[in-house]
Amino acid sequence: MTVLSFDKTGVDVVYEGTEFRLEKKLIEEATQKSYRDVTDHQVLQIVEESPELTGEPRRIGDIL
Repeated sequence: MTVLSFDKTGVDVVYEGTEFRLEKKLIEEATQKSYRDVTDHQVLQIVEESPELTGEPRRIGDIL
């Protein structure tokens, strides 16, 4: 299970027991979108090769 924790400057991730951080700039470069317009599903797709996407995607701007 992957855990994502969002804040204004990036996302703290726990993936398969490993903790790391994705900075805002990296997420924007990977998605070609403004950080606040990126969805939680898109961040999961950066972290996992084939994530199980359930529920409606939520914009980071709405989460914050």
